[in-house]
Amino acid sequence: MKPYEFSPDALNDLFEIWQRIAEDSVALANRVETEFYLLFEALSKMPRQGHARKDLTNRPVLFFPLHSFLVVYQPDAKPLRIMAVLRGRRDVKKILKGR
Repeated sequence: MKPYEFSPDALNDLFEIWQRIAEDSVALANRVETEFYLLFEALSKMPRQGHARKDLTNRPVLFFPLHSFLVVYQPDAKPLRIMAVLRGRRDVKKILKGR
């Protein structure tokens, strides 16, 4: 069994982030992507890292920052489920409500 999985929205988030960064630098986009995957692996090994944000959602998820992004994940899912990867400056509450 894989240690983590993605929601379709999270996969789309990662693709859009990579595309946006790659417009300036493919090497940087690849480096940031690698950092995300290292974080996902670390979260799967030690779930419950990060913090709840009841001001953003009542769902049973935690938030973990990486650069200017927030990784939203379900720590109790088996395997761990990455729900979203969002730029922190966006209206995270509105985005999560729409998903």
